[in-house]
Parts: sequence; structure tokens; C-alpha cells
Amino acid sequence: VQLQASGGGTVQAGGSLRLSCAASGRTFSSLAVGWFRQAPGKERELVASISRSHINTRYASDVQGRFTISTDNAKNSMYLQMNSLKPEDTAVYYCAADPLWGRHSDYTPRGASPFRSWGQGTEVTVSS
Repeated sequence: VQLQASGGGTVQAGGSLRLSCAASGRTFSSLAVGWFRQAPGKERELVASISRSHINTRYASDVQGRFTISTDNAKNSMYLQMNSLKPEDTAVYYCAADPLWGRHSDYTPRGASPFRSWGQGTEVTVSS
């Protein structure tokens, strides 16, 4: 599956952004999906993920309650709605997807290793 992320930009602290990720080659309905971010000098970290069943979600503790991950099967797209943004949310954000065959359909990934398809990244800058 090929992924194309978009929607990044510069926003003031307290503002909102919505990231989008369009897929081609496979439908999101058969994939576990996730958003990750990597700040300068730091490792890539999970922001949020959805299980292949699209029933379970997982959020990093520092975005819980502020960010929402979602999918739209009709548009074959996934989204990350980011509210109450903070300067520490500044990073390059990546979308990822994988069918995770061999895993239970309700398995919600905690990290990057299960994902084999990645978008190119979209940069988010939050100014104070």
C-alpha cells in the first residue's frame, strides 16, 4: 500500500491541525493504521494507532484527549485531528499501515516495527 500524508503546517500553541493520509493499492478497512512523529534529535514515536478491526485505538499519553485518530473507508483515508497543540508537538508526522496478518484483528500496535508501509511525512510546527 502506498501512503501520502498531508496537512502539516505552522500553528500557534492552542491551535488545531488536521493531518490526512490517503492510501492507494489497498483499502484501509483491511489494515491497522497509525500516526507517528519524530522530533529533531529524537526517535520516532507512536502518536496513535487503530487495530485492523478498526475497533480499538491507542494513544500516547501526552496526546490523549487532545488528538483523535480516525479512518474514512469511503475515501480510503485516515486522519489525525490535533487540538490544543503545544510547542512540544512540533515534529515530522508520519502515517503508517499494515495488515498485520498473524496478529489478532483487535491488536493495536504500540510501536513502529509492525508497520511496513509508511507515508513520506508532513511537518508540524507549533509556535509558543
